[in-house]
Amino acid sequence: MTRPERIFIAGHRGLVGSAIARQLAPGFGDQLLLRTRDELDLRDQSAVDSFFKEFSPDQVYLVAGRVGGIKDNSEHPAEFILDNLLIASNVIDAAYRYGTRKLLYLGSSCIYPKLAPQPLKPEHLLSGPLEPTNRAYAVAKIAGIEMCRAYRSQYGFNAIAAMPTNLYGPGDNFDLERSHVLPALLRRFVAAADSDAAEVVVWGSGKPRREFLFVDDLAEAAVMLMQRYDDGEIINIGCGTDATIAEIASTVAEVTGFSGEIRFDTSMPDGTPQKLLDIAPIRKLGWAPRTSLTEGLRKTLHWYREKRS
Repeated sequence: MTRPERIFIAGHRGLVGSAIARQLAPGFGDQLLLRTRDELDLRDQSAVDSFFKEFSPDQVYLVAGRVGGIKDNSEHPAEFILDNLLIASNVIDAAYRYGTRKLLYLGSSCIYPKLAPQPLKPEHLLSGPLEPTNRAYAVAKIAGIEMCRAYRSQYGFNAIAAMPTNLYGPGDNFDLERSHVLPALLRRFVAAADSDAAEVVVWGSGKPRREFLFVDDLAEAAVMLMQRYDDGEIINIGCGTDATIAEIASTVAEVTGFSGEIRFDTSMPDGTPQKLLDIAPIRKLGWAPRTSLTEGLRKTLHWYREKRS
């Protein structure tokens, strides 16, 4: 690709956006366009239009959106579908109309049906019912994917869509009301270890299997895709292995120094039984994750303790 002059990271303060900004800063620092929500509300079409008209970014990393765990998704489905639909439609359309050469849209592995075959492949999309607890969010993300496809098909716009697995790392949301499973586990186990608690209660049975990718590995993949991938098919980003929530909780306990009992609350929902992505296509492009779960958890824990102190 021609070297971009202006790169817009939509959502640069979030977990993924901040990691992409760290990845790009050494070579493209002066070319990054970064705006906070107060400076540019991506849900506001006129504000987005004005921004793109003024700056005409060459590349767009569309990683902004409303995200959260099972509890937040279940309690606020209207906000999840509305915010994510508005952000995707406003940014993708403006990027096309104001001459962006390439856009990367980041989806989520929750777009795949709840009981789809494992590992999850692009052809499984829309082949069955979604997980009910985050259906509104998933539908919004699927709409973003279809918008990328439609603008590619009708206008020749180079919009690509990547589906990451569960992410974690520095910059994650540790609010127990809104966080995903891994930062929630880290926060609970840190508190338990610090207070010498006898037990930690984990939602669900502990049996569902989950795949987790360190966010800096995701950032490397995103930048690589912007440089090398121009296909209209969605592409998965994961690590190719998973573990049960019980096994992951044990790893978190080890990293945080918690030595008490782990108890599972089976009255709480498990969510999708398994979400393991097929990452063969992105491996063929030369990318592979670098960070083990234990190493990534230690880095995340260090960041969380520093932020909390």
